[in-house]
Amino acid sequence: MAQGMPDNIMMDAALIADLAEVAKDEALLQGVLMRIQESSNSSELVTYAPFALFPTPVPKDVFLQALAVQTHYNTLVDRISQDSDFLQEALARTIEVDDFTARLFRIHQQILKEGRAQSIVLGLNRSDYMLDQGKDGSVSLKQIEINTIAASFGGLSSRTPDVHRHVLKVAGKLEESRRILDNDPASGLARAIAKAWELYGSERAAVMFLVEESQRNIFDQRYIESQLWKRNIPTIRKRFHDVTKTGSLDQDKKLFVDGREIAVVYFRNGYMPQNYISEQTWDARLLMERSLAVKCPDISTHLAGTKKVQQVLARPGVLERFFPDQPRVVEQLRATFAGLYTLDMGSEGDQTAAMALAAPDQFVLKPQREGGGNNIYGAEICRVLRAAEGSSARTAYILMDKIQPAAVQNYLLRRDGPLEISNCLSELGVFGTYVRHGEDMVMNECAGHLLRTKSSEHSDGGVAAGVAVLDNPLLV
Repeated sequence: MAQGMPDNIMMDAALIADLAEVAKDEALLQGVLMRIQESSNSSELVTYAPFALFPTPVPKDVFLQALAVQTHYNTLVDRISQDSDFLQEALARTIEVDDFTARLFRIHQQILKEGRAQSIVLGLNRSDYMLDQGKDGSVSLKQIEINTIAASFGGLSSRTPDVHRHVLKVAGKLEESRRILDNDPASGLARAIAKAWELYGSERAAVMFLVEESQRNIFDQRYIESQLWKRNIPTIRKRFHDVTKTGSLDQDKKLFVDGREIAVVYFRNGYMPQNYISEQTWDARLLMERSLAVKCPDISTHLAGTKKVQQVLARPGVLERFFPDQPRVVEQLRATFAGLYTLDMGSEGDQTAAMALAAPDQFVLKPQREGGGNNIYGAEICRVLRAAEGSSARTAYILMDKIQPAAVQNYLLRRDGPLEISNCLSELGVFGTYVRHGEDMVMNECAGHLLRTKSSEHSDGGVAAGVAVLDNPLLV
């Protein structure tokens, strides 16, 4: 087990109780906030977003490796989004069996047929990793996934460093408190949105956050909005039904919603099938995609983030297609890949299925879904694969090696949750931003990081899903 706080702190019940109260108050002071579950569309009652009492030790070399490779991931996602032949080839089997991916793909095809109205591309993504602990004790960075749509917690993770600094000082750990890194993804995300808005070229046009029906995590987004307003960039929040009711394109394909011209559509919704409650919702997505507004992400970038694309990228020679004369970049990206295996029909997919059935605890079965809580583990893998035996239903999934991180003890603070010690696993996210104008990449940056921690008894799920909590790395 990796070493977190020393036992004399972890086992001192009175001290832990005091620190937990101090930590909660500091989280509220710093604005690490969420609306409460019972009234997710009102800010009359708010609470602290769930977070870890202590920061989690992370080896400095792998942390820096994750930051260093992020601009290459930005470039990779952008190049995939422009390679329609590759997307067609990669997703051909998936769209036969997965209706959600197929619907997205049809919109992608329609846009290709009509021609893209806008040459400005804005990407805000987050690449998520776990630290795989080898049998020899070595630690390696392995990518879980890359999120190309609605990558969250850039706002709240900009506010958590001061919480842990304060907790460590109160615990008498001044030296450790100085090792908590500054982190401000909110500014980096806003900077990229601002650049796209500026290139769009209309001061009256707004940035539209397309948001979910339930907005419990509104403050995460408000930090980015606030940064945009500081630059005098008008920002509005709308739901799909607002676009359905009041959205239109003029003869130049400019998008208007509620009478307002929209320069940038920032999707914080639209990543799960249940976000599309009717045909009108799908029509609204198509309307936005056809428009002159800059989309974050546009439909092809959304598809570039699918699990199937992730699996295809791990095949020999595929990365070289996107970085033909950059073997060093290929090597840096490939070093972060976990084992990924196809379940397409045929002998290779049969081998994958047999491998998973023989040792289900060594793998994760992943559908083409975002939002946490969708992956399949252990005996459930066997149930799903046996049910799909001999049918193409299995091609809706990919198989990935299960990453084996070392557990660290911590206390996870949640509203009305018990104060108890947990064995915890962490996931490191790195935010990437890029803006391309035609052929010209005008911005390509690593915008900060996110550490999320959960009890090792939970296989899957993020902060918004109520499983993980916000955290900070303590570099060691």
